[in-house]
Amino acid sequence: GLSWVAQSSGTTNRLEAVYFINSTTGWVVGSNGTIRKTTNGGLDWFAQSSGISSDIYSIYFINSTTGWVVGRSGTILKTTNGGLNWVSQSSGITNHLYSVNFIDTRTGWAVGSFGKIIKTTDGGSNWIDKSTIVTNFLEAVSFVSLSTGWAVGRSGTILKTTDGGSTWVAQLSRTKYDIYSIDFIDLFTAWVVGSDGTILKTTNGGVT
Repeated sequence: GLSWVAQSSGTTNRLEAVYFINSTTGWVVGSNGTIRKTTNGGLDWFAQSSGISSDIYSIYFINSTTGWVVGRSGTILKTTNGGLNWVSQSSGITNHLYSVNFIDTRTGWAVGSFGKIIKTTDGGSNWIDKSTIVTNFLEAVSFVSLSTGWAVGRSGTILKTTDGGSTWVAQLSRTKYDIYSIDFIDLFTAWVVGSDGTILKTTNGGVT
């Protein structure tokens, strides 16, 4: 990160998320159904057809072939061939979905507006509502195992589950600012970032 080189995405559409599975292969997604892929570390980006015109907010790949995107009005798309083709999956909701995360090829979660949390255990063929009483928009979700994960969102919201998302417990973030992203590297250590330059770190699984 000492120096950064600009790369051309080849699109003027707003880009919302990026995901790389290794040093060369990755995807970006954004407004108007934009999906673009690189296989040379971002030197070149080529379009992939999502088949939709609505905004895409998040992308996650579990391996080089299988991945999901989520977006506006409950949109979920899945690919099993590296993004060459994307197939619509029914989320069963109309909430905007801002983040998706999978722990294996079958089990994953997505979060979104008005505190919506949904889960799948069959690769996205069916999604189950796992929402809590929280109504703040949830912006990101991150799981480190089948049982343990976190969801973060507006007004400093941080939620943790230890039973695969069946129940969620609020953790004290000590910030009023919106939180937009979270990344756990193990069961204990993570960072969250948000509005007004907010950066928070935990080394005890979110207790503090």
